[in-house]
Amino acid sequence: MNAYYNVSPVTGKSSGVRGYDYGYDYMTIYFTSGRIYTYTYASCGETHIETMKILADRQSGLNTYVTKHKPTFASKS
Repeated sequence: MNAYYNVSPVTGKSSGVRGYDYGYDYMTIYFTSGRIYTYTYASCGETHIETMKILADRQSGLNTYVTKHKPTFASKS
């Protein structure tokens, strides 16, 4: 798992995301709540996955993106 260190520049609060992993056609997001969601090309499309990868690597905006766009997940635990 890659750590996600984002802190909101507006509120100063930590993101709801604590980490992530991704591969060619999927992304797994580990939330601070303990939930783990996996998104795939098949579940939500290439555009969502590629956008989330960019945001994760930038350490900014991933939780906001997921909250706003609500991409369909392949699995959660």
